[in-house]
Amino acid sequence: MPKIIPFKAVRPTRAIVGLVAARPYQSYTIDERESRMAYNPYSFLHIVNPGYKYDQEVTGEERYRLVKNRYLEFKEDGVFVQDEKPSFYVYKIVNRHGQEFNGIVAATSAEDYENDIIKKHEDTIAKREETFKSYLQTVGFNAEPVLLTYPDNAIIAHIIKDAQKGHAEFEFTMTYRDTHYLWKIDDADTIATIQSEFKKMNTIYIADGHHRSASSYLLYKDEKAKNPNHNGNESYNFFMSYLIPESDLVIHEFNRLIKDLNGFTKEEFLIKLDASYRIENRGLIPYKSTKPHHFSMYLDGEFYSLYLRKTAYEIHTALDQLDAQVLYKTILQPILGINDLRHDNRISYVSGQHEMITIKSSVDSGTYSVGFGMCPSNVEQMKQIADEGLTMPPKSTYILPKLRSGITIYEY
Repeated sequence: MPKIIPFKAVRPTRAIVGLVAARPYQSYTIDERESRMAYNPYSFLHIVNPGYKYDQEVTGEERYRLVKNRYLEFKEDGVFVQDEKPSFYVYKIVNRHGQEFNGIVAATSAEDYENDIIKKHEDTIAKREETFKSYLQTVGFNAEPVLLTYPDNAIIAHIIKDAQKGHAEFEFTMTYRDTHYLWKIDDADTIATIQSEFKKMNTIYIADGHHRSASSYLLYKDEKAKNPNHNGNESYNFFMSYLIPESDLVIHEFNRLIKDLNGFTKEEFLIKLDASYRIENRGLIPYKSTKPHHFSMYLDGEFYSLYLRKTAYEIHTALDQLDAQVLYKTILQPILGINDLRHDNRISYVSGQHEMITIKSSVDSGTYSVGFGMCPSNVEQMKQIADEGLTMPPKSTYILPKLRSGITIYEY
């Protein structure tokens, strides 16, 4: 029975929302950040990179305090205004490929995360959790929602479609040619209906934002322990999420690039692969796998198809079915000697949105020795892994939509 509640979002004014909204800070190159901040005084990047104002790099608690100051300045200057009534926010994204995402921005329960009603499928790093928790405690707001997914629901879908018939609070297009729309729902009966439909569900799933969810949970635990009058309704009991139906979720794979062959020659490496795979040389013709447990490979100027031998690999869990896990257990770990997928600097990842030609270019440049492509996983695999209490290998999924910061803000 997931609990979601409306909240009074802090939002940019309609006239400048397109200037405020930004991708996550880490997704920009240094040059991109500098350019956007130099020519756009409204960019949310000015808040999360407060040292720019003084041409100074700041870190840790000092940076967090400056982030809070920049945020308060944006509010004082009227860039951000808080809604008067708690609301749900119908949010629609149409990306450059014509893919459409429709969902609801709401506050979701940290207690549901604790009780595994909000389920995860990825491991998190404790240091990153603590860092972001400290950030939230100091700045007092969260500007990027966690992406959650729920089973398709006809009543919620009807409410979303009905809300979209009205005048949008926001309608703007980013430089990536993604168009964003937002409608506000503050009608008590409609809010109650949405909450009732979510309470009928057993679980909802984190699609993207595992560290943000974990950090919000740590914040909840800390603040609850410090508050002798805790009643469960305080803002720290919740975190901002964008909830979309499973049918709207788009999952791409992450392909793998490896810097060396772990001391093997090309011929020795192919012989090692032959123990687990039927190998076909595709020559110069780019090959992309279309079936689970089939992989594409680019090595020494040629494409190969790799078909897993049925007798070479045992499947016992939902995780074992996952192509990223199959590749790791049959090639990356036993042959190429890559044990730590998160920290080994011999491996890099490329979103499956890019064609195999990206793999080819990276290997042809000499930076990498071999590249592997695979099929994307699907929502059911993600849910099964979460239901079994397992976690996917790092960079198993590249999930759309990708959200922007600064469009709706949740204050603690």
